[in-house]
Amino acid sequence: MADKKDYYEVLGLQRGATDDDIKKAYRKLAKENHPDLHPGDKGAEARFKEINEAYEVLSNPDKRSKYDQFGFAGVDPSYGAGQPGAGGFGGFNGFSGFSGEDFDLGDIFGSFFGGGFGGGQGAQKNAARRGEGIRISLSLSFEEAAFGCKKDINVSRIEECEDCRGSGCEKGTTPEVCPNCHGSGQVRVQRNTMLGVMQTASECPRCGGTGKIIHQPCKTCRGAGTVRRQRSVNVTVPAGLDDGQTISLRGQGHAGANGGPAGDLLITISVRPHEFFTREGTSVMCEMPITVTQAILGSEIEVPTLDGAVKYTVPAGTQSGTVFRLRGKGIPFLHGSGRGDQYVTVSVEIPKNLSASQRELVRQLDESMGGNAGKARRPRKKIL
Repeated sequence: MADKKDYYEVLGLQRGATDDDIKKAYRKLAKENHPDLHPGDKGAEARFKEINEAYEVLSNPDKRSKYDQFGFAGVDPSYGAGQPGAGGFGGFNGFSGFSGEDFDLGDIFGSFFGGGFGGGQGAQKNAARRGEGIRISLSLSFEEAAFGCKKDINVSRIEECEDCRGSGCEKGTTPEVCPNCHGSGQVRVQRNTMLGVMQTASECPRCGGTGKIIHQPCKTCRGAGTVRRQRSVNVTVPAGLDDGQTISLRGQGHAGANGGPAGDLLITISVRPHEFFTREGTSVMCEMPITVTQAILGSEIEVPTLDGAVKYTVPAGTQSGTVFRLRGKGIPFLHGSGRGDQYVTVSVEIPKNLSASQRELVRQLDESMGGNAGKARRPRKKIL
């Protein structure tokens, strides 16, 4: 007894504390240190016993009086039948403050853990659950993403067993409702404590929380009710999808459990680079090289587009870097009508390795222009 802590200290109280102070302190500490909140924690279990032992003495006027006068020596060991430790945590039947009142740990501690404590509703194995989604990547060409296409893709997914239709039982047999939990998948344990009658719910050990017992498992799925299969799924890719966007096929993911719906198949698009084109939103961008003479004199050129080559007249005096627009030659609007535009940037190619006669012709051209062809122009002022 000499190694024990002072009972008042255990409850965080001073001598002379009122009965109400003792009751409030006990309730608070008992909730914080209850073993059901700290499974496997021997320290919490020891603190809980210590708290209950202290309350057992201080809540009893006669025991408290003897303890106040004589300390631990004043507490007669014969009272041990009603003290903590007799019969585990369910042996506190002498607590008059809560006798006759039932408490469910799910009600008492639900506010601390967001509900579900003791009830286990969120983890019930026999509850209907939605299947998990499946994520895959689909590679498309620039044109396939722009105009849309149809693709067949292979998917490995969990499906309901066709032989037992998800029951897990061999054909001609049915599962038995678990007699232990009566199909709920959970069993409730009622304990008499100093807090009153507490109830906790846990997974039924006989059926493993499924609520049913299968005596003759299906040979195909071995009682699981589901199997993994490879399936070919036809995907319609809408026109206008861009790199990184995702298509969702509802119900094409893994099968649900206990009648729950299947998950979704999520397909992320990966667009391969194009030889000529790049994309910005619904606009198609490209660069078009032309010769010096085409730029000076003007010319009709053929420009590649997603719809094939089209003719475009480059006006005389076109400068390198000039951008012209081809209306309606861009990317179709996703889930809408119409298309974006194509923007063509002109790049004037300067000839290299001219012959002597060609160089002479260029000089003659420069002289005919008053030598302006060879003079650098002053920088243009910025337009603010």
